[in-house]
Amino acid sequence: MRCPACGHEEDRVVDSRSTKDNSAVRRRRECTKCGHRFTTYEYVEHRPVMVVKKDGRRENFSREKILNGLLRACEKRPVSMETLEKLVDEVARSVSSEINEEIPTFEIGNEIMKRLAAIDQVAYVRFASVYRDFKDVGQFLDELKNLFERKK
Repeated sequence: MRCPACGHEEDRVVDSRSTKDNSAVRRRRECTKCGHRFTTYEYVEHRPVMVVKKDGRRENFSREKILNGLLRACEKRPVSMETLEKLVDEVARSVSSEINEEIPTFEIGNEIMKRLAAIDQVAYVRFASVYRDFKDVGQFLDELKNLFERKK
């Protein structure tokens, strides 16, 4: 592992433990040259999952894209980063457990929306407006009605 401070390639592991959900191993490392301490995470490598976009293009599944979309939807909302990371972990686990090696974007979006509705309804509506590509206020109001009906 290359030290982020000095670039030296030798370090020692100071502490090692599993994450809360046992999906990764967190390691505290110390550079043998400069003594800088840093954290690494070790994940199980799953087979690559391809995401099929609306226009038919295919690209690799990206946790970062999901997290960025959620950050935009939750901007100025009382949703912690830890909650968003947990949501992304759940969706990534759901996607990687699929039998198929390809998954359409609408399935990923539905997984996200199902979980986001329980966390923050404003963020849910923001995410839905982009994900479902609302063309007018009527579609927006229909989504709000559906949200109210589910809440009851």
